[in-house]
This record gives sequence, C-alpha cells and structure tokens, in this order.
Amino acid sequence: MAKIYDVIVIGAGAAGLLAAGKAAECGAKTLLLEKMNRPGRKLMITGNGRCNITNTAPLSEFLKHIGPDSRFVRSAFSKFFSKDIVNLLEKWGVPCAVEDGEFVFTKSSKAVDVVNALVEWNRSLGIEIICQSKVLEFVKNENRIEHILVEGDIKYFAKSFIVTCGGASYPTTGSSGDGYKWFKSLGHKITPIRPALVPLVTAGNSAQKLQGLTLPKTKIVVWVDGKKKVEQVGDMLFTHFGITGPLVHSLSRHIMDDLQKGRKVVFAFDLLPEISENDVDNYLLKLLDKHGKKLFENILDLIIAPKLIPVCLEICEIPQNKFGGQISAKERKALRLWIKEFKIEITENRSFADAMVTSGGVSLNEIDSKTMKSKMVENLFVAGEILDLDADTGGYNLQIAFSTGYVAGESAAEFCLQ
Repeated sequence: MAKIYDVIVIGAGAAGLLAAGKAAECGAKTLLLEKMNRPGRKLMITGNGRCNITNTAPLSEFLKHIGPDSRFVRSAFSKFFSKDIVNLLEKWGVPCAVEDGEFVFTKSSKAVDVVNALVEWNRSLGIEIICQSKVLEFVKNENRIEHILVEGDIKYFAKSFIVTCGGASYPTTGSSGDGYKWFKSLGHKITPIRPALVPLVTAGNSAQKLQGLTLPKTKIVVWVDGKKKVEQVGDMLFTHFGITGPLVHSLSRHIMDDLQKGRKVVFAFDLLPEISENDVDNYLLKLLDKHGKKLFENILDLIIAPKLIPVCLEICEIPQNKFGGQISAKERKALRLWIKEFKIEITENRSFADAMVTSGGVSLNEIDSKTMKSKMVENLFVAGEILDLDADTGGYNLQIAFSTGYVAGESAAEFCLQ
C-alpha cells in the first residue's frame, strides 16, 4: 500500500535538509528522499571538508556576490539569513566561529558536524529519511503532481513536492543534473548550465613550472579582448593544468560566457598589490645598489617566492648568471612590469567534475521568489543549486541553499495544510 505524505523533499543536501526540517516544524508529515547512501554528501566536502557555512556580510554587500539576479533571494534572506543558520547549528551542538572577519565555519572545522546536526534536527521532528532512493519520474494529474516514481517501481504520493537535488557539479556526490530533466518534463525553462567556481586551464607552461605554488592575497585583474572586466584579491594555487583556489574560483564566474564565445581572456597577477609600481622600482634600485655583487636571482629571493624566479627571469629575458650591478634600466623596467602585471592567458575551464557549483538552471522567472513555488505546477516547490542562481566563494552559495530551502519548506507545508 502506497504511503501518502504532506510534503516530499527530493535531495538531502543543504537546501533539502532545511526544507524538510522547516516543513516538519510547520506540522507537515514529511519524507526526505536521497539518491546517495547518506544525506549531505556534497555538504561534507565543501570548503575542503571544513564547510564555509555562511558569511557575516550585511545584506546589501551579500547580494553583490550573487548572480544573475540577486533580487530573487531578498525575500528568502528576510526570513532566514546568516544569523539564523548559525543559531540553528549552535542549538544542535555545533558552535561556529568567524574567520578573517567574515567567513563562518564550525569551531571544529569539520563539515560533517554540520551534516550530522541538520540530520539530527530532521530526525527529531519525525521526518522519514530514505537514502539510495533514485527518483525516476514525476507523474502529473492535470496541473498537479500526483506522485513520484522511484527506482524499484516504488510510488510516493504527497500534497506538495520540493525539489532540492542540486545542480550538476561534483556529480560523484549525487548532484548529476537529474532535476533539470524533471523540470523540463513539467514545462519549465532551463537556463543553459555551465560549471562555476571552477579551476581554469592556462596557455603556455608557466603554470606547470609553478605547480604547487600558493600565492596569498594576490590581486588578479581580468582582461577580456583587451578590456578590463573585473579585479579581485585573494588566495590562489598553480597546478599542472593551470590555476585554482578561492580567488580563481570566484573570478571564473565572470568569464564563463567569454570563454564559450571564444574571447581572449587574460589574467594579470599583481604580485605586490599593496605597493605601487613606482615604489616597486625604488625598492629594486635600493636592493640592486646594496647587493650589486650578488647574483640577481639571489636578490629576487628578497622580493618574490623562490619558485617564481626562473619564470620571472625567462619572461623578462634576464640571464641567470647576471649580477645585481649588471641589471640595465630596460631589464629593471621589465621586472617591475612583470611583478605588477604577470600575465597568463586562460584557455578553458575545467568540467563539472571539478566545479563547486552550477551556473544556470531552473529559470527564476517561473518561480515565485516569496514562496519558492512553481508558477507552472500547482504543488511543486524548488530550492538550492538547481535554481539559476550562483555566487562567489565565501559561504554565499550555501546561504542561498539554506534560505531558499527554509522558505520552500515553510511554503510547501502551508500549501498542503491550508
């Protein structure tokens, strides 16, 4: 005999756990289905396993980090925001701490603690959580979903359905893009998806030579077809294929369309962002005067990371055997310009397998931002990464998932209990 629920939530990630918990708090008999063998698989690997839960930025600043239309989440943030998720976690035994003045992590630095707390909260509310349940199809009757079909020829019926199955990033964690097919079948438009917050592949061999080098607090200026597009400061890492790290991931959001359209994308690294070009030149002159009898590459060790030196000498065309006192004005200028604008061309982005989030998704025009309810299907709600929303690194994406999940859960419960 088929079981009937008030609310069924599909996908037990950040959005799904909040949606199910809130629906149950509102009095709805709730079922949470998860395709993988346990809830929160992707949540457990966020922030390299530390989980940057949210960000302390005020709403006006927070919204600047979200696209393509940050206005969509204003209503959700007004109901459930950064302080609310922190309070919920701390209530369930997970104390949080702010790092670098804005990034919120657990004090334990363990993402699994976040997952365990949210699962415990769900179970305390009597929510039935069933893992290894792959949804195959939504079955409609007129303009309502009547039931869903789950692998194994299992049918689940409910008054309201919430889809929180994630996007297409990190497919090994379960977010393999299933939801887009469901929404298309239900008449929704899908904004073309692409990887976001993703490592980037570079031209030439500079990145390969610098593999393993981390540059903290570096400024990168992005140039597209010779025009400056954006600049940010942060931490990044060189790899065997190109570049990665928080700064690169954030910048990748701004160039996805440019790469797809074949535009020339160049990243210019300012290795000393707090020092002007003129001050760099004066500092070089002092060092060359003081250490003129030393090999120039040994003098460079006082300015830049050792691993950068061979690349610097090659690009600036300065022989390795030259002494400081032999450096010409032309060579000093080349060095000064390289330090302030070390350029590397970006050729492509890595795949969804390496992407932190998905850009694109269910069109926002077809979702009520105040309730997360579909405008196309009477009893369908949605939250999280499957929506056409994405943000910079720093806890912004998880907060979108938490907030939209909370609102979807509340709205779905109100819909079926009215």
